[in-house]
Amino acid sequence: MPRVIHFEIHADDPERAVKFYQKVFGWEIQKWGGPVDYWLIKTGEPKEPGIDGAITREEAYNTIGVPSVDEFARKIVEAGGKVVREKAPIPGVGYLAYCMDTEGNVFGIMQEDPSAK
Repeated sequence: MPRVIHFEIHADDPERAVKFYQKVFGWEIQKWGGPVDYWLIKTGEPKEPGIDGAITREEAYNTIGVPSVDEFARKIVEAGGKVVREKAPIPGVGYLAYCMDTEGNVFGIMQEDPSAK
């Protein structure tokens, strides 16, 4: 069953947000080396319940892990939703698309694939 695998926190001042979340929750946060400003959040150890996330200047969305972005994009459209940003690779991570549910909520769907380029 697909599950939420990643959360995002929107911040006008990500550096300030990093300090806040580190101080309050003790989260490990480091800037990602990708093409956009993005700070990865580690909220706990992998065997503990919960998920990790990120801080971004962009709009923030929750992401659901799926075995196939193409298959689930089709299911979303068939159920009355929309694909609002087509599938795109995240090098070394996988494929990500953004969709909208019938209530207007935007969320990501991600397929893990370390060979994505």
